Amino acid sequence: MALGKVAVNALNLKQGPFPTVENYFLFIGECATNQDTLLYLNTDSDLDVELGAVDSELKRQVVAAKANAGQNWACAVIPLADGSLWDAAVDMAMNENVRVEAVVITTPVTAQADLTAMHAKALSLMATYGRRAFFIAAAVAIDPTPTTGQTWSTYIAAVNNLTDTLLADTVSIVPYIYDDAVGIYAGRLCNDQTSVADTPMRVATGTIVGQDQSTLPKDMDGIIYNNAHAKALNDQRFSVPAFYADYEGVYWSDGQMLDAVGGDYTVVENRRVVDKAARMVRIVLIGLVGDRRFNSTPIGEAWALSQLMRPLREMSRSTVFEGIPFPAELQPPKDGDIVITWVTKNEVEIFIKARPFDIPKDLTANIVLDLSAPTA
Repeated sequence: MALGKVAVNALNLKQGPFPTVENYFLFIGECATNQDTLLYLNTDSDLDVELGAVDSELKRQVVAAKANAGQNWACAVIPLADGSLWDAAVDMAMNENVRVEAVVITTPVTAQADLTAMHAKALSLMATYGRRAFFIAAAVAIDPTPTTGQTWSTYIAAVNNLTDTLLADTVSIVPYIYDDAVGIYAGRLCNDQTSVADTPMRVATGTIVGQDQSTLPKDMDGIIYNNAHAKALNDQRFSVPAFYADYEGVYWSDGQMLDAVGGDYTVVENRRVVDKAARMVRIVLIGLVGDRRFNSTPIGEAWALSQLMRPLREMSRSTVFEGIPFPAELQPPKDGDIVITWVTKNEVEIFIKARPFDIPKDLTANIVLDLSAPTA
């Protein structure tokens, strides 16, 4: 007769929180202080100490990002002597295991090839590390020097050469309409009032911080930047400051990505929401490697579906308070939003549908008169 035997196992169901990189950006640019050093900054940081008391291209953008992001802001920063050497700085950050949602290059690009290189780097980070990140690039400011500078027409024509015909859907480019425009945009994307599913165009986020309509730049003829110039740049896929007649404050245009016409990633919120979902799905998939509970039987596939559905469920928790909706990043998943296909006995292909909410960006109201006679 066998002896009695008891064992107790503590099973790991992998229900812990997913690691998050959203709203955490890496800034790279020219600065004389702490060059070639990886800095970790947040709202408590003294930027005069970390980035020097003297103004610099990089410090100006980090200051603007901090102001426009508000509470809970944090970022990583690498100051360089030559901002065009950003590629090596990105590698340094990756080797230090720094995980970020976006890389902000504050030195203006000089040719379309610079944007192509950023797109290639984003794809390389995904291939090498499995890390998804998009790039924010800068374009030069207008030269307002009287008689020898640029008009808005010549400036817009010059910078349009950067984006014309280019496909780089992991890159967003911001011209220096303000001298801290890149930082404003980056901070607005990280604002604590918003989520990755929100557009930087969102007026409810508030006016941009640190600049106003009185500081809008002029061209060589003294013509002030206006919404006609904003539209011309927006049409060429630049992200720019914008404002509304008889409405106080300065806001922002769409967060444009350099995707092809008709692409899914022409706006930054689509890129961000899919990247966030993909990061979480990747963690789930790693946990499923070699797990025979995930098999081709109905119960095995049902169990795997419940694991894969978790990222979509977590991104779809909306709230309604006092009749005001606070929508989640995605709509709640439905049956059929995940499909599992067994290619071989060991190879599985999975299709997942992420459904963001609609965003009103072009609004029209029609008003009619009711002149009918009153009824008793």
